[in-house]
Amino acid sequence: MAEYDYDLFVIGAGSGGVRASRVAASHGAKVAVAEEYRVGGTCVIRGCVPKKMLVYGSMFAEELGHAERFGWTVEGKSFDWPTLRDFVNRDVDRLEGLYGQTLDNHGVEVIPERATITGPHGIRLASGREVTAKVILVATGAHPTMPDFPGVEHCITSNEMFHLAEQPRCLMVVGGGYIALEFAGIFQALGSEVTVANRTDRILRGYDEQIVERMLHVAMGRGINFRMHSLIQKVEKADDGCLLVDSGETNPVKVDQVLIAIGRAPNTAGLGLETAGVDLGKHGAIKVDEYNRTSCESIYAVGDVTDRVQLTPVAIREGHAFADTVFGDNPRTIDYHAIPSAVFSQPPLAGVGLTESQARATYGNVKVYSSDFRPMKNIFSDHPERGLYKMIVDATSGKILGIHMVGPESAEVMQAAAVAVKAGLTKADFDATVAIHPTMAEELVLLK
Repeated sequence: MAEYDYDLFVIGAGSGGVRASRVAASHGAKVAVAEEYRVGGTCVIRGCVPKKMLVYGSMFAEELGHAERFGWTVEGKSFDWPTLRDFVNRDVDRLEGLYGQTLDNHGVEVIPERATITGPHGIRLASGREVTAKVILVATGAHPTMPDFPGVEHCITSNEMFHLAEQPRCLMVVGGGYIALEFAGIFQALGSEVTVANRTDRILRGYDEQIVERMLHVAMGRGINFRMHSLIQKVEKADDGCLLVDSGETNPVKVDQVLIAIGRAPNTAGLGLETAGVDLGKHGAIKVDEYNRTSCESIYAVGDVTDRVQLTPVAIREGHAFADTVFGDNPRTIDYHAIPSAVFSQPPLAGVGLTESQARATYGNVKVYSSDFRPMKNIFSDHPERGLYKMIVDATSGKILGIHMVGPESAEVMQAAAVAVKAGLTKADFDATVAIHPTMAEELVLLK
């Protein structure tokens, strides 16, 4: 008889867990994955995928606003939130089915229960069943954090935004990160009155400050109200169902909904990690080495639960590398240098590599090339919105240290640019490349 019930038992069927499960199974391992909610994880079920669909839906407002100048007459235009909401959620159902089908096709057993660890090789399911595994992988992701103030129970997180019964007429978004700015842009475009309340005067920390400043300027021009140095004291529910938000100012702000988007914390509570001696770090994140192994030799962890880089593509790569290392006889690690990222705000921004301030602090002598331009598409808009592209270059070698941009389709443009930064190309390499005209992307090879 086999020493263990499974070669690999995965807790959490998100992006990292699903990839690790199917790759390990393809290497011949007997694999089971336990998921207490829905297969697909945060990104597919209540994160980047449905949120990007909401972004697309909201962008029609701007497009329809330009239609007349393009010669189109659109009569009786209106927006219905339940129609968009239900379409998005139906597609989430479709994607969840595809993820489950992928696991089934690879012979992975999916157990729709919560699982906890009872020891280095032991797992207990919510049903009471206990199983063993040679290797355990924790891929439980993260959850939205909530502050502690009176009335916080009246507020919601990003998880609930996809299921709102009605579109809020007035929405307050608390936070200054990418989740806060993306939802603010979505609902402002859909016609809601949106206020962003942030406890400091900085939003989107980690992105180039000049790029963020441009995005902030455009967002304010579109009608989003920003309240900096604003810390909520309490939220009260009025008799008419509206929420009164008190942030210490003269009069409370009256809104229909308060979205708390101040960050995410690893899902490690109640997993039983202490029974196997798994060490935790800041905010309860699981500590792992370069091969994703924890302080317990038989237990590994990937994705947001490790709080290294909270990005879906990173979790997928970590899960794949883990499976190749442990079950494919091909030890692999992940290079976390020059990971591109984007914020699907309106307008979107994206970046890869060092920001200008980071580059100056590290290299000292750097050159900054930029293009401040009005995208051709924006000529049809009443708002004189301008895009901004920046390239940070080591003055000595000419090597590109970072590229940052804000403007239409920034994320799409950035993906190709990120390859160049990762490959260590120089400004001269970009200068030698012929532009595709007329495009926004051509600005990258025309930077001055």
